[in-house]
Amino acid sequence: MLIPIIVMSAMGLLFGLGLAFASNIFRVGLDPKIERIIGALPGANCGACGKAGCAGLAEAIAKGDASLTSCPAGGEETYNQIASIMGVEKKTMARKIARIKCGGGDQAKNKYEYKGVKTCAAEGLMAGGGKLCNFGCLGFGDCVMVCPFDAIHMGKNGMPVVDSERCTACGKCVSECPKNIISLENASETYYVKCLSRDKASFVRNACKTGCIACKICEKLSKGAFMVEDNLARLDYDRVDNEEELKLCVEKCPTRCIIQL
Repeated sequence: MLIPIIVMSAMGLLFGLGLAFASNIFRVGLDPKIERIIGALPGANCGACGKAGCAGLAEAIAKGDASLTSCPAGGEETYNQIASIMGVEKKTMARKIARIKCGGGDQAKNKYEYKGVKTCAAEGLMAGGGKLCNFGCLGFGDCVMVCPFDAIHMGKNGMPVVDSERCTACGKCVSECPKNIISLENASETYYVKCLSRDKASFVRNACKTGCIACKICEKLSKGAFMVEDNLARLDYDRVDNEEELKLCVEKCPTRCIIQL
């Protein structure tokens, strides 16, 4: 018994030394710049950049195949570090967050009772989902499940709620939502219309208590900062003169679809 054990041990040692030698001979050195970029990236490997993890993005940035701002999870701090590594001039980045453009939830009417697989993607395949409003959130939280940063949770009214402190604007929830009601917007722009319905007011009033009815009250009160187009109000921040006017729009909106974060 002793001889086979000694022979096997010797062979294992020999093969191990051989592999170590071959690894050293054929080793491909990693570009130091890539290593430094990997160190600057958050290491989340969330895939929001479209690459196979942080290492893949670091290599693409070093080769010039990806933008220095390709990592939404890292934000401005990561961008500044990468800019220093690449030796380019730093620029100010506007922080973005995800916003849910629907306030319906339990307040929106259903057109049928759905009893299938409990995901928004599955329900959306059946005539666009069970909500009477074609732009309404289906409420199963696919966006919650796909968020790698625990930045979205389901609220009490059956609607997802974004945690602005945790959100990195990775965009995964945007891609996952079958109703396309999630968008990435500047975090500094705290007023917005929480609705995307372009249906006529008569239909919206019947379908949802919190939908935009294109009444144009906000348009008048904001002196044109809010504009109603295609039955939907939208806010142009470049035309805002006075924030008090926006606050008044929030107060006077009859369906409370204009909100301030």
